[in-house]
Amino acid sequence: MQTQFDQQQWFAQSHSDGVNLSLKELMYYKVKAQLLELAPKAKIKNSLTGQYLAPHKGRGMEFAEVRHYQQGDDIRSIDWRVTARTGQTHTKLFQEEKERPVFIFSDFSNSMLFGSALLLKSIQAAHISALVAWSACQRGDRIGGIVFNQHNHLELKPSSREKAVLKLCHNLCASHQQALENIDTPSSNHFSDHLKRLNHLAKPGSLVYLVSDFNNLDDASFKQLELLSRHCELIGCHISDPFEHQLPAFKEAVTVNTHGQDFTLPLMDNGFRDQYAKNAKTAFDTRLTRLTKSGLNLIAFNAATALELQLVRK
Repeated sequence: MQTQFDQQQWFAQSHSDGVNLSLKELMYYKVKAQLLELAPKAKIKNSLTGQYLAPHKGRGMEFAEVRHYQQGDDIRSIDWRVTARTGQTHTKLFQEEKERPVFIFSDFSNSMLFGSALLLKSIQAAHISALVAWSACQRGDRIGGIVFNQHNHLELKPSSREKAVLKLCHNLCASHQQALENIDTPSSNHFSDHLKRLNHLAKPGSLVYLVSDFNNLDDASFKQLELLSRHCELIGCHISDPFEHQLPAFKEAVTVNTHGQDFTLPLMDNGFRDQYAKNAKTAFDTRLTRLTKSGLNLIAFNAATALELQLVRK
């Protein structure tokens, strides 16, 4: 856990205040891109060119194996050393390099606009999204995404180079500002609708990062995740706040206001806090189990610790 002095130092270095999002703090993660590994864990199904290895053989940059020459093989691929040694013509096979677009699905809905310590969950989500984008850019991948809040969504079709990252970062800042300005108004967007749009955008073989607290999922959302996982690799970045897992001890009851409603929390009552923690664990375990069954590889993040410190520990 960072000390107050450490937090203030980190705020200065990262150009963050924990509540408002700026382009400058998202640029901070450009030099942190090496903390994230984007190597594919599943076979690639698409047929674009780039830096990822495809399962089929052909002429490309990565050597695969040598086999007997067959009629129709490119004579430029003949392995003359093996041919001379064996007395039979052999040809080299190469594994084609493939590109896999990286999609970033960033959630700024109302439940993400909460934080009890270092950052709002939404700010941590933006930091993760920026880090993924900079890492993908460093690899030469194309970057696409969907950024949404309780009222609107912004889309970025896959494109390459730093220009794509900057466009995503501008979308993150604009969507987050809109979310803060409309935090007290009822939501008009559904998580499943954005997932459905993502299913249309993400081509087979894409790597998809879903950055959210996943608090607003319904049966339709899980169905969309299952459909998406059939042709894409899904990484779920699950963000939570310590307050959501365990209430702090206090000498007296505390009243909090959430979306215009007052709630009294008897934080001096050990039994109440223990029951809260038990209920929270059950809810989190149920949600994470269903997310995993829907095809997500989950990574847990919290909003109370700087992102780079969490990645070093993983």
